[in-house]
Amino acid sequence: MKLKKEEKRRRIQYRIRKKVSGTAASPRLSVFRSNKYIYCQLINDENGHTLCAASSREAGVAQGTKSEIAASVGKLIAQRALDMNVSSVVFDRSGYLYHGRVKALADGAREAGLKF
Repeated sequence: MKLKKEEKRRRIQYRIRKKVSGTAASPRLSVFRSNKYIYCQLINDENGHTLCAASSREAGVAQGTKSEIAASVGKLIAQRALDMNVSSVVFDRSGYLYHGRVKALADGAREAGLKF
């Protein structure tokens, strides 16, 4: 039986989540990529709380190509994290390849001062 694309990604997600877990000192930076937008959030898995979030749907996000938008979302989440005194995170690519928009978001967050 051939797996559907969503089921393949779900299995990769579970494999990643076994190894990656966020704490209060180092939350998980989770990424969701739709066809049109990109979203990310910092999650403390010990409590199950989302600390802060950012998306390309917000006002003030730079416009351009999808990768440029993703980089500006990465900078935005990094700025919000640094305002909360969080400087170190663990990156959760959520089953997506570390390429394109996901990589651009991570590079933007690193550029703005997050360490992972």
